Amino acid sequence: MNSIMPYIAVVMAVIGSVSAWAGWRRTAVSFSVLASVTLAWMICSKWILSGIPPLRTMGDTRMWYSFFAGIAGLFTYLRWRYKWILSFSTVLSTVFILLVALNPEKAGATLVPALQSPWFIPHVTVYMFSYSLLGCAFLIGLVGLFRKSSDLLPSADTLIYIGTAFLTFGMLSGAIWAKAAWGHFWSWDPKETWALVTWLMYLLYIHLRLYRRGSDRLLYILLIFAFACLQMCWWGINFLPSAQESVHVY
Repeated sequence: MNSIMPYIAVVMAVIGSVSAWAGWRRTAVSFSVLASVTLAWMICSKWILSGIPPLRTMGDTRMWYSFFAGIAGLFTYLRWRYKWILSFSTVLSTVFILLVALNPEKAGATLVPALQSPWFIPHVTVYMFSYSLLGCAFLIGLVGLFRKSSDLLPSADTLIYIGTAFLTFGMLSGAIWAKAAWGHFWSWDPKETWALVTWLMYLLYIHLRLYRRGSDRLLYILLIFAFACLQMCWWGINFLPSAQESVHVY
């Protein structure tokens, strides 16, 4: 992977976000699309050069998340015209893509048997797409909490509904994969446990919204807390002693 490509993607995303703030809609969209295309090129290049899907390491998932975060931010910008969303999504994407660029991870040339499954690619990519949508909902929660306004909740709802649907598919596909790989659907592995906690947090938000329970402030705080749980599920568990024996460590 060309070492300069992550920085090109960051520059394009920054130009897009600044253009959005300035009201230059076409420029914002054009450079945001170019940033996503650059990240897609990075992913495809690594896939072709290695011969295996770039989905195994934390760096790989960060690269996918950066790609999907840009797309989710652009979708939110086009759908609800929030000038600030591209700036915030660019910050999220930039943090993860710079981690990839500054701390590249190497993986073996072959996949371990557990990863040689047709569920490997859809399971991980669906999760990353879900994380990106839920990340945009998190950004909306932050802004909504600061503004003390309920106007942003409907857009957060859409992102949460779609993101949670993909999160659910990710969990189900993971259970099917686990059954084939290890002989059981669920093992209360640290990764699985935090995935369940995250899923329940978003279901709680959906429940409160559908039944019109909870104040706006509570809902925004819940969005922020749920995203914190998601981060724990994604990479935070790597710092837990119990995770060192996890079946999710390859």
